[in-house]
Amino acid sequence: MNDIFPAQPDPQEEELARLLINRGLLSEADLGRVHQMQTGAGASGQLSQLLVRLGLVSEKNLAAALAELFETSLLTLEELQSPLDLDDRVSVRFLREYCLLPLAEHEGQLQLAMAYPADGYARQAVQMAWGMPVAVKVAAASDILSVLDRYYGEGQSQMGDILADVSPGEEQEESVEELLDMASGAPVIRLVNLIIQRAVEARASDIHIEPFENQLKVRYRVDGVLQEGEAPPVQLSPAVISRLKIMARLNIAERRLPQDGRIELRVQGKDLDIRVSTVPTMHGESVVLRLLNRESISFDFQSLGFTDACRAQLDELLAIPNGMILVTGPTGSGKTTTLYTALHQLNTPQRKLITVEDPVEYQLAGINQIQVKSSIGLSFANALRSIVRQDPDVIMVGEMRDLETARISIQSALTGHLVLSTLHTNDAASSITRMLEMGVEDYLLTSTLNAVLAQRLVRVLCPHCREPYTPLPELVRETGLERFAEGKPLQLWRAHGCDACQGSGFFGRLVIHELLLMNDEIRRLALDHADSGRIHAAARASGMRTMYEDGCAKALQGLTNLEEVIRVTQE
Repeated sequence: MNDIFPAQPDPQEEELARLLINRGLLSEADLGRVHQMQTGAGASGQLSQLLVRLGLVSEKNLAAALAELFETSLLTLEELQSPLDLDDRVSVRFLREYCLLPLAEHEGQLQLAMAYPADGYARQAVQMAWGMPVAVKVAAASDILSVLDRYYGEGQSQMGDILADVSPGEEQEESVEELLDMASGAPVIRLVNLIIQRAVEARASDIHIEPFENQLKVRYRVDGVLQEGEAPPVQLSPAVISRLKIMARLNIAERRLPQDGRIELRVQGKDLDIRVSTVPTMHGESVVLRLLNRESISFDFQSLGFTDACRAQLDELLAIPNGMILVTGPTGSGKTTTLYTALHQLNTPQRKLITVEDPVEYQLAGINQIQVKSSIGLSFANALRSIVRQDPDVIMVGEMRDLETARISIQSALTGHLVLSTLHTNDAASSITRMLEMGVEDYLLTSTLNAVLAQRLVRVLCPHCREPYTPLPELVRETGLERFAEGKPLQLWRAHGCDACQGSGFFGRLVIHELLLMNDEIRRLALDHADSGRIHAAARASGMRTMYEDGCAKALQGLTNLEEVIRVTQE
């Protein structure tokens, strides 16, 4: 790892780069930049190491490509769990530096896991130390380092390595100049980059950095559930938070007021938009980073989890040129993604689409997106008044927050526009009563509202390790599962946990939903200001399938488990 890359690139490394490009994991432009660094600045290390260090390729993708290139096995974390006793042949420090792990002696050969199998010096050094030929296997660097930490105990984690270069003093109130110096130092920059990199590797949607009296907590939200991660010492809280504020172009001197910003990063070959939110707390500023991967988002109703029947109904609704469609659910239930998917479907050269959002989460080509800025008077209502004069065909309002916004949206729907928006209610029927309670006139609401879609996100069972089981008769009776069996034997699935899902038993999330279509009976109930229970009953009578029922059907298909459905529908 300490070799200077030669002026003429290693053919093996170049072959690796071609393989990564052909797989779509590396761009020609990124490869060119790495080559410029190597020739211009004398960058240290092999090409494969630099690609990971610069965040252009993930460790997992690199390991898979190296295993294919060297025609050897790719080992999982589980397969690394029984390393050999070192017997003072080599030091743990050497193994960590070159990402090596001796696994077994078999038929006169040492089975050696390497993160960078092109490193001939490291391979020969281990061969000399053991006195036998080496058979190389490939594993991700983070997996090798994790096993070294666990079994030999002398090494440090990646964060420990970085912290060894930092000497935080007593916790005190630093000046802006001191914070700027610390936040601009290489160790703190590496520390923040490591926190973001781990979030990407874990498929996290959010990073929560929370200072407390005696510790700094770092937590990652993976598939909707928070998990605690390794965190730097509490003395580094101001430096870490200041680094994030610098990246988001926020005011590091302002620590008493909330701030919002945005970071654009390329991590492990992925373009990320990171929304940054800071709020002052008792022990410093709490920061939440929302990670938005522009490349992985799929604007397709089927991949989001919508059933064929619901997709057909949504297609019919989106074909209506005017009226209003509401999407409802709590924060983090995927409402905005559903609206973006609808916009993606409506986005044709024949239509003009304008959105008013706070904030703009994804930038969509061909759509005019307006970012609300309350500080200068650009509110939802003020923006809506102006965009109606822009002759749009479709208007998306990020959220119905007040009566004024609701009334202008309804007026837009009445005057020939299709309006899409979100609302915070527990189910579809409650959205009608909520709009009436806000002060919207009942006759205007019933004239414009076409449908309400309520949704939640449930975790998807990992397809590699999910386990089937037959539910007890008591559970079947209590949950009414037999209604969704369609004549097939009743079978549910439970989470188990494996290396592919990092032991959680889940991988990704999908939508469970209910779609309330306005009809004459529901309009009559709305005009009578009926409660949500009566509206819900009328919708059920007209064929609406509830979120719970949709979730039960997906549990029987093995997409999720019953506990997940109950967790998100009964909260």
